[in-house]
Formats: sequence, structure tokens, C-alpha cells
Amino acid sequence: MRAVVQRVSEARVVVGGETVGAIGMGLLVLVGAGHGDDGLSARALAQRIANLRIFDDPSGRMNCSVREVGGAVLAVSQFTLYGDLATGRRPSWSAAAPAAKAEPVYRAFVTALREQGLVVAEGRFGADMDVHLVNRGPVTLLFA
Repeated sequence: MRAVVQRVSEARVVVGGETVGAIGMGLLVLVGAGHGDDGLSARALAQRIANLRIFDDPSGRMNCSVREVGGAVLAVSQFTLYGDLATGRRPSWSAAAPAAKAEPVYRAFVTALREQGLVVAEGRFGADMDVHLVNRGPVTLLFA
């Protein structure tokens, strides 16, 4: 699995003019599944993200997880994280899992985050989404 994790002050996803998921302080996670991914890899990634220490402790050091600071997660499926730009001008999406396989893996990821005790909002799988965010820091990390 691949993920882009951004520490945010707020984030929301809009589909067709309707807000379908929104959070205040927490993490925006853009997540994609590849052919070899499954529920096990989804749970492993969720655990790493839930315990990622990128929020400030009382002394101002990045030493706290999203759970420790009472933040939430906005999870957004994004197959384009598997875009291959090695040749040509058009990305190849061949490394991305097809939707029929990717959606259950994405659902397993979201479920695993909730099992970690996190409040999780979502985008809409497969939809054309507008993602709005205020990146705090900025802090952006790549899980590849």
C-alpha cells in the first residue's frame, strides 16, 4: 500500500457540491492499493499511521500520535499514488489494484484505523472528489 499523510488543522472532501467527509485537527491520509495488497497490509499501514508521532508534545517536539492529541483521520482512496511516470507523458496505472480489489483493501484500512480507537471520516471510493485541507506545519509524509 502507498499513503500520503498530511498533518492538518482541518480537511474535508466534497463530491458533487456535497461535503461527504470532514475533520478538524488530525491527519488527511491519501491511500492507494497495489496488486499485492490485502487486509493484512491494510491493517499494518493503519497501525503505523495511528502511532505516527508527528504532533507536538507540551515542549513543542513532534512526539505525539494523532490518537494522543485527540485528532481524527480523513481517509481518501487514491489510485493515482501508483502512477508510473518512468516513460512518456502519460502515467501508467498498471501497478494500481483494480477497483474490485482495491475497495475491500481500502475498507480494511479504514476499519483498522477505527479499531485503533480513531475517529475516521472518509471520502467516497471511486468518486471524483475535491479535497480541501489546511496542512499544519506543513508536515507531509510518504509511505511507499
